Amino acid sequence: MTDLMTGTAASVHPRSAPTRIWNVVRLHLVDRRTYIGIPWLIVGIAFVITVFIAQIIGFTTGGLGTPDAIEGQRYSWAVLSPQWYLVVVGVQAISFGFPLALGFGVTRRDFYLGTALLFVLISAGNALAFAVLTQLEQLTHGWWLNSYMFNALWLGLDGFWVDVFSFFVMQLLVFFVGASIATIYMRWRMPGMLVFWSALALAIVGTIMLITFTSSWPTVAIWFVAQGIAGIFAWLLVPAALAALGGYLALRKATPKN
Repeated sequence: MTDLMTGTAASVHPRSAPTRIWNVVRLHLVDRRTYIGIPWLIVGIAFVITVFIAQIIGFTTGGLGTPDAIEGQRYSWAVLSPQWYLVVVGVQAISFGFPLALGFGVTRRDFYLGTALLFVLISAGNALAFAVLTQLEQLTHGWWLNSYMFNALWLGLDGFWVDVFSFFVMQLLVFFVGASIATIYMRWRMPGMLVFWSALALAIVGTIMLITFTSSWPTVAIWFVAQGIAGIFAWLLVPAALAALGGYLALRKATPKN
């Protein structure tokens, strides 16, 4: 008998849980372009565009490489360019991968744990890569072109390991939010999506209204400053964990459309 997930002869002994979970990771990575290739292609395109824009602005203003110009580039969101796509990757990991895995006889639990492990591994790899690129960009003074993409927003402010941790958390949040949205749709279809988006919108607007009506914006600003970059991203582990747990609970009884 042939093992459909590995293409090798199946053993008479049942595979261990770690092996089954790792096989789910391998199943996802059959399409490496979706998880690795396209995100980094987006990063490369964003980098080239950033360099061109910086050179154009510098040529027209004569201010390229000045402290003000470097500080201005810190507000660029180009470093986050692949994140919007990775939300879709989280959705695809469930919507496309789940029916395929069920066809191979993978349990819902093993599929979700394997998918979560994939998210952790990719998040860790991307976080380390972006932190290294941030350091190289600082050392080379913007790749010897005074053009900064990675040393932007919060990256490069509190050191290498804070960059690694913060980017890792952000990647996890993006992946698990996308995955949880996919599981909600798979479990409850459009009624579930309407309830989810309505509840999310009410929660956001309600929180803003509460802070505004209680004149608490200065207190909120002080709290954010007190947390620091590492503290803020540590708090973001909470919604990431909730999204991961919610996605798993929804997937336990989800049924693919076809």
